[in-house]
Amino acid sequence: MAGHNKWSKIKHKKAATDAAKSKIFSKFSQLIAMESKKCGGDENSPALRAVIERAKKAGMPKSNIEKAVAKGTGAGAENFEEVLYEAYGPGGVAMIITAITDNKNRTTPEIRHILSKRGLELASSGSATWAFEKDGNDYKATSFVELSDEDKEKLFELIETLKEHDDVQEVFTNLQE
Repeated sequence: MAGHNKWSKIKHKKAATDAAKSKIFSKFSQLIAMESKKCGGDENSPALRAVIERAKKAGMPKSNIEKAVAKGTGAGAENFEEVLYEAYGPGGVAMIITAITDNKNRTTPEIRHILSKRGLELASSGSATWAFEKDGNDYKATSFVELSDEDKEKLFELIETLKEHDDVQEVFTNLQE
């Protein structure tokens, strides 16, 4: 019965929660670094302050936030850029995928691969954004699509897979709920 003690169970549970937190923190670090670079490290900037508040609500430590701000303003700062991908999901639902990446040539094929495994592909620029209007940093659907239960399940699985990608920040759809 080796490996079946209480500490072993706690260790595995902690490893899983730590991995999930790490993924969230790395996404916030990228976002903070990008916003910090845009505003020159001014923490009074509304955009940077909003991202920092969201990171704090997610439980990100202050030291990690400070490192991310410094990373965006440093001389050797990585060049993070925000990328917008458009696609049509199961049942013809329009999708906007926002990502922050330091290498667009790596991220685009990875997103394309996730979609192609499900028989989908990236759409051309402007082909899905017509169904949305920009509201701050979010996209709100203006035209809605109803899906069958089977297509909804496929869509939710696709969204979950996309969000597991380190560079993907958010996925917006025009699904009627």
